[in-house]
Formats: sequence, structure tokens, C-alpha cells
Amino acid sequence: MTPLYTLTTTLLTLLITCSTSTADDAYPSPYTTTCDLNNIPTPIRSEVYDNGRIIDITHRYHPEMPSWGSDEGLGQFLRLPNSMKNGSRSNVSEMKLVTHTGTHVDAPGHMIDEYFDAGFDVDTLDLLVLNGPALLVDVPRDSNITAEVMKSLNIPKGVQRVLFRTLNTDRRLMWQKQFDTSYVGFLRDGAQWLKDNSDIKLVGIDYLSAAAFVDSVATHRVFFESRDIILVEGLKLDDVEAGIYSVHCLPLRLLGAEGSPIRCILIK
Repeated sequence: MTPLYTLTTTLLTLLITCSTSTADDAYPSPYTTTCDLNNIPTPIRSEVYDNGRIIDITHRYHPEMPSWGSDEGLGQFLRLPNSMKNGSRSNVSEMKLVTHTGTHVDAPGHMIDEYFDAGFDVDTLDLLVLNGPALLVDVPRDSNITAEVMKSLNIPKGVQRVLFRTLNTDRRLMWQKQFDTSYVGFLRDGAQWLKDNSDIKLVGIDYLSAAAFVDSVATHRVFFESRDIILVEGLKLDDVEAGIYSVHCLPLRLLGAEGSPIRCILIK
């Protein structure tokens, strides 16, 4: 059977390659082009590299990806003000989006204003925490991540980086345009249990927030209080086997920003 990510990639490539419409003739869309490219080969968009040894767990940024609180998705965030088609000597795009869009990282200043004022931004995050051995686990699908769920996962002491795959992946919420408040995330007691009873410093999850919608602010504050737990949100964990990997996540060095888009990969 052809993997789902291969079908999705093929469809996206066809849509990008063969569409002829543009949202604005003055600023051509980077998502559309013509099919007459003088035999230039179609670009390959990969999910895995080196025969599956490297797995990209970052979602592509596109106008219909979900955005916090929006029913209409992210919308057009990328434009091409300098276009060779309109006489510019090069193509130069501009991007405007919320720093907590798609696969992204949170800094402590996201939910604790005193930390924001003190300068605990994404440029202060520890790259050692964001890179190293990681455990991908499947969370029971019938609840948010509570203290009882954390206990049931039996994550060994000493494990510092855990990626939590939940019902969000099964429901393909990151592939849907409309923001869904019923996503699975941590409740406050689950975050507190993790903080008090484990060595986990990197928490990765498969929707736009590590904290459940009903308990968002309180749960984030538990994670951020000590400033040594990093949240990576919006991970693409479809078709990835549970187990041990080397994870590598690199945010942009955005001085003063409490969040940043991030590129994350797993290496077997």
C-alpha cells in the first residue's frame, strides 16, 4: 500500500506545479505556476531522506493549515513583492505570520509576562535540550494527558525528550483548515506530574498547543515556571513508528519573540 504521506506529497506537488490561477497579478503567488516549464523537472518534496533514516516531522506552511482560533486557516501569509515576472532582477518573497504557527516552539515569555519582560525569548532556549535522543510515545486515545495518563506511559527516569503522539494525529487535525478546540493536550495535573516525577525537558506534541484548550493558560504556566522545559508544538508524527530517535529542532533566533517557527527532524 502506498504510504499516506506519499499520496499527500504527490497531490500537493501536482497542485503546485499545474495551477494557473493567481490571487494577485501584481504579486504572483508562490504556490501557483504554469505547466509549461520547458521540460524543467517537477521538484521533489520529501518526507523522508536517506532511505528513511531521516524523517521530517515539520508541517509545511501553506494558506489552509490551521491557525489558532481561525475557521479559515492561516490564509495568504507569503507574497512576492519583487517578482522577475514583473521586471525585478530576482524573486524576493515577504512573509507575515504569527510566531506560534504550524510546527513551532514556545519560550517562557509566552504565558508568563514577567519572563517576557525579563527577556526569556526563543534566543535564550537551550539547543542542547532541543537536540538529542528522544522517545516517541503513543498516548491513550480516550483522554487528555493527565497525571494518570503520564503514570501509565511508564517513561523511564533519565529520558529528557519525549514526543507525545495523540488522537490529534489520528484525526489529522493539523491537516484541517478549521481550528479545533477539542484537540488533545496536557491538563494542569499532567504537566505538574511530568515536572515533579520525570526528567523530561523537551515536550513535543501533535497540535498547535501542548496544553488542552480547557486548561491552556494554567497548564502552560506549570511548564514554564522553572524555565527549563521547552514545548515544541504542531509536530507531524503521521506514519512514524514509536520508539527512540535522535531529534533535532532549530528555531529562528528571534530576539524578543516568545515563539518561533521551527524545523524538526528525527534521525533513526
